[in-house]
Amino acid sequence: MSSEDIEKKGIGAEESNRMYESKGAAGQPENREADNTAGADNPSEEDKEAETGEIARKAQEIKDRAMQIQKMKAVRNVITFLAVVISAVLQAFVIQAFIRPAELLSGGFTGIAILVEMLTSTWGISFPTSLGMLCINIPVAIICSRGISVRFTAFSLFQVFLTSGFLQFLHFEPLFDDPVLNVIFGGFLMGISIVIALKGNASSGGTDFIALYVSNKTGRSIWGQVFIGNCVLYCIFGLLFGWMNAAYSILFQFISTKTISTFHHRYDRVTLQITTEKADEMMEAYIRVCKHGISCVEAVGGYSRKKMYVLHTVISSYEVDDIIRLMREVDPHVIINVFKTEQFYGKFYHAPME
Repeated sequence: MSSEDIEKKGIGAEESNRMYESKGAAGQPENREADNTAGADNPSEEDKEAETGEIARKAQEIKDRAMQIQKMKAVRNVITFLAVVISAVLQAFVIQAFIRPAELLSGGFTGIAILVEMLTSTWGISFPTSLGMLCINIPVAIICSRGISVRFTAFSLFQVFLTSGFLQFLHFEPLFDDPVLNVIFGGFLMGISIVIALKGNASSGGTDFIALYVSNKTGRSIWGQVFIGNCVLYCIFGLLFGWMNAAYSILFQFISTKTISTFHHRYDRVTLQITTEKADEMMEAYIRVCKHGISCVEAVGGYSRKKMYVLHTVISSYEVDDIIRLMREVDPHVIINVFKTEQFYGKFYHAPME
């Protein structure tokens, strides 16, 4: 073999080595990229624990914010105070602008006070409605306060005092001459005045005390029974002052009662059906905030074929927005179906009135 051939073979070997090294260097990033992709598809236990901890932390933050709001008694008292004042002004307005011009009779203890004033006036004695409202409401409030709460009772009595004062010092002119319009608008506004007080964690006193006391004990609204009791009062009114005004008064009270039952849903229950892949985190967050029970069953997605969970719980209607907000914080992809619960048998937690 000549020296020239040996030199050519040496050059060829060097080129082969360089080509091999370049291929190896080019292949290394691809391998690393493949390893990273595999790691992303299969998260480690540490990543799962971090995700679970983050969800638990968010749930705790939501609970802490809720507790802070609940503990802000000054804010709650201001809201209740404003609701009571607005309710009292509106109730005084209804009595002066709609009830008295149409010679109607309001329901409840206010109606009894108005009836007493009408009776005493025929005998030449003045016993104002404002004084009658106080005399009837105070003893009933003291009795029912044991089953409601002192705060609720105090603000409700404050509403009665304000309404009595506004009837003495405020003067509203009638809006309509037509008794039908007085019945329709007066009944609706009277119902709204009661709803405002109830939304502010108070009431307009009177039969509201009895209705709420019984509802707290039974967990059911009894506004229908209250309407029947008022109809008895209207029958007495009709015997004394004529059936035409009594009939208008019954219609007035029916509209008022329907307005209350339409806007006040404290004792209505709903069922939540929750579909999620994060059942443990969802139930943990729910139990921390809510005092209702919750059940869980395994399921399989019909389209995705993924394993998931279906949770069931029954809550009060006024809790729905807060619970849904909590669940969406825990799992943004959660699916929640809300059903109205017509009948419920078993133990159910009712938050006390404060």
